[in-house]
Amino acid sequence: MKIAVAKGDGIGPEIMDAVINIFKANKVPLEYEFVDMGKWVFDKGFSNGMTPEAQKTIETLSILFKGPMETPKGKGVKSVNVTARKTWNTYANKRVFQTLHGVDTVFSKAGIPIDITIVRENIEDTYGGIEHMPTHDVALSRRFITRPGSLQVIKYAFEMAKKKGTKRITCGHKANIMKLTDGLFLDCFNEVAKEYPEIKSDDVIVDDLCMKLVTRPDTFDVVVLTNLQGDIVSDLCAGLVGGLGFAPSANIGDHISIFEAVHGTAPDIAGKNIANPTALLLSGIAMLRHLGLMENAAVIENALLFTLEQGKHTGDFGDKNIPSLNTTQFADAIIGNFGKTPAHGAKAVLPNMPATPTFFKLDHNAMMVSKEMEAEKIVGVDMFIESSEQPEEIAKKCQRHAGVKFNLINISNRGTQVWPTGSVYTNLVNEYNVRFESIDDYPLNQQDVLGLYVSLSGDFKICSSELLNMWGTKKAYSLAQGQ
Repeated sequence: MKIAVAKGDGIGPEIMDAVINIFKANKVPLEYEFVDMGKWVFDKGFSNGMTPEAQKTIETLSILFKGPMETPKGKGVKSVNVTARKTWNTYANKRVFQTLHGVDTVFSKAGIPIDITIVRENIEDTYGGIEHMPTHDVALSRRFITRPGSLQVIKYAFEMAKKKGTKRITCGHKANIMKLTDGLFLDCFNEVAKEYPEIKSDDVIVDDLCMKLVTRPDTFDVVVLTNLQGDIVSDLCAGLVGGLGFAPSANIGDHISIFEAVHGTAPDIAGKNIANPTALLLSGIAMLRHLGLMENAAVIENALLFTLEQGKHTGDFGDKNIPSLNTTQFADAIIGNFGKTPAHGAKAVLPNMPATPTFFKLDHNAMMVSKEMEAEKIVGVDMFIESSEQPEEIAKKCQRHAGVKFNLINISNRGTQVWPTGSVYTNLVNEYNVRFESIDDYPLNQQDVLGLYVSLSGDFKICSSELLNMWGTKKAYSLAQGQ
């Protein structure tokens, strides 16, 4: 089986070489086609950080094994790491965090074992990077949480938990504040949970989750979260087991999957052959299991665990009384321990069951749309306007434009209501949300809204607008604080 390999930037080439040497020494039945991705590709003018030939190769082979990559700063380009995950719809980011004997942490010294799998939604949320500055003082980011996208990652998490024999799966969220976005994610979790009655499912607010993870991490098994919260929580979990040097990552999609280390390029030590290849090796082991190469994965992982138990280490961890090994020496030590069984966490050596490669040739983009269960209607509009006036003055002007179809309901600033009621102690910025709703539930259409937009634009710069939708009796928009 052939896979695509991108060595990456900084320490990427040296740790990738170390891992591939381990694979070759174990006779892993893979061929490697190296592709051009990373900072130097950006520098050549490819704005997505990869050459067209690299994209074609990856889409043909369907597996990408990649080293850490740097995104040039201050050039207005997107992260190649995020671009790759989103372009190929690798919707589930799986990160496994386990106690590794020989890697001392507060919890290992206390005898508290950790085995946590974080499943992070990988496509949506604020990682769309859709940002604008509607005024010189206000920056705005759009956060997308979708029902189809949430169902994809949550179903993956439950299926993975079922295969793993997990007894508990937890949804981390902030639905107490973000009632529509996180609320939708939580609704999808509860919907999917009904299909898996054998697995205990529960949910926890993400800030409470962080506190519990650093006090009782052994009580968690699988945790599924939205993109940004999952990114933060997974790095927190890396800290529980020794740092990002021990944090593998698998990005799973229906057609293409990406396996990579979580850590960065560490340019300060690049080229010195002293980097720790463990995170990339663990990611590679996850890739082997994904490809059905169970025997190779188990032998290599057992050798890694045995090596760590011996006290062998690179310079970033381990007993400082034991001389550290460089990258090549550490890889050679692992190779020398093939066939040995660690005292803790030994993996069963199962026969290889290599997956048969399935090559997809898609003719069009997949459209994910769920069925509308109730009728949709427009009941108003939020107009986001630029103004440095006081709320009462804004209200007087807006009421003149409301006409016979709209009522001015409220005005808010940074999400807090400032008219018709509010407090003079609320500090203001120069963007307001002016909410209009239909009079007597009069049915509205987009032409009505555009008419209001044109009229209101005579007095204000309108930065953006959002329709107020309802499905049946359910409001599909949030209320202002204090409304």
